[in-house]
Amino acid sequence: MKKQAYNPYLPSWEYIPDGEPYVFGDRVYVYGSHDLSNGWVFCLGDYVCWSAPVDDLGNWRYEGVIYPKTSDPLNRDGRMCLYAPDVTVGPDGRYYLYYVLDKVSVVSVAVCDTPAGKYEFYGYVHYPDGMRLGEKAGDEPQFDPGVITEGELTYLYTGFCGRGDRSRTGAQATVLGPDMLTVVEKPVIVAPGCMYAEGTGFEGHEFFEAPSIRKIGDTYYFIYSSAVMHELCYATSKEPRSGFKYGGVIVSNGDIGISGYKPAEKVMSNIGNNHGSIVEINGKWYIFYHRQTNGTWFSRQGCAEEIVISEDGRIPQVEITSCGLNGGPLRGEGEYPAYLACHIFGEDMRRNAKIAQDGRDGDENDGYITGIRDGISVGFRYFDFKGIKSVTVSVRGYMHGEFRVRTSWDGPVLGAVKVESANIWQDFSAAVPLPDGVSALYLEYSGSGDPQLRAVGFGK
Repeated sequence: MKKQAYNPYLPSWEYIPDGEPYVFGDRVYVYGSHDLSNGWVFCLGDYVCWSAPVDDLGNWRYEGVIYPKTSDPLNRDGRMCLYAPDVTVGPDGRYYLYYVLDKVSVVSVAVCDTPAGKYEFYGYVHYPDGMRLGEKAGDEPQFDPGVITEGELTYLYTGFCGRGDRSRTGAQATVLGPDMLTVVEKPVIVAPGCMYAEGTGFEGHEFFEAPSIRKIGDTYYFIYSSAVMHELCYATSKEPRSGFKYGGVIVSNGDIGISGYKPAEKVMSNIGNNHGSIVEINGKWYIFYHRQTNGTWFSRQGCAEEIVISEDGRIPQVEITSCGLNGGPLRGEGEYPAYLACHIFGEDMRRNAKIAQDGRDGDENDGYITGIRDGISVGFRYFDFKGIKSVTVSVRGYMHGEFRVRTSWDGPVLGAVKVESANIWQDFSAAVPLPDGVSALYLEYSGSGDPQLRAVGFGK
């Protein structure tokens, strides 16, 4: 039996945000930056790669370090971080990795003969006169490169536009020649930043950062993080460097904007910046994005959701879930780790209920949820239940109370699991019949103390 696929799709001790997914051969590869489990700034790690068979998206393989941050001549001492990268296949069939270091405004390039081998530094994107892009008078600083290669030309998309900064005008698109480094057409603006969006159709969802580009049929899809940060949006055009029109929101890492099961503006999890892109795998389309953990913006984990691209090219916003790449709900039986929760919310988030892990970065310890207090709910979407008669929670910490069980965030309480203080992980169970069929599961804590939640289980 194939492994089920979860969100996050990688192990809970791995922190790969800014995911750029690609199918090469019979595997899907994800390239991203590399946070630490208790990072103090963004992107402290070397670039690593993970891949999975296209027909088994729960079975991810660690490909190892593909590019140490000291490989760049500007960073031999490792004082700078590797920000979000992207990869494209050049005219010569080799794989080119584009990235920006955190304290410079130029685009670096590395190259490899295979998708996940050892990349070697190749050079800097530059004008024909040798001056690097980002350093010529009038250039805007380069940031978050996204790339697509068509024939002999590569289109490079970059940019960062903070509120109040009129020196940053929007996302830029630059054309590179067949050597993958030399600028053959200077940058032009393809999506406006928030200081220049009036009258463009991008108002309220202006370009902020995280440009990514895909082509579907004859249409270019420009995916980006908007000025509200928690959402990934898209714009479309028939041309790679002009005519982009705002399309909508694809995903929010707080499920903001999703209605139906809740009010549209209700925030269902800790929100923060977002970065990702879309990919087709075995005839289905997915959006890759990231979530925040450890009570910080500096420990982000990759997630993914199936999307639908309608006949007219639109992409409706999708919910964040626990089942992501699974192709359907998780089996509603057995035990599941609590870190799969896609929703953590409550009226009082002052103690910052969050997903965390024990140990140091790199320790392969499963995550859990901490900071739970009275009124905090933990939600999983979705399970397919059949004949479930009991619910078990695995907890530790000082506590006296109960976890109230629901199948919707504001639905009726179906039962409660009473818990008491435990010095080690301890299981507590109660008879809680769950309706057969596909539904969410919510556990709302009521009581004193602050339990930590490791897992939830279902019994027949």
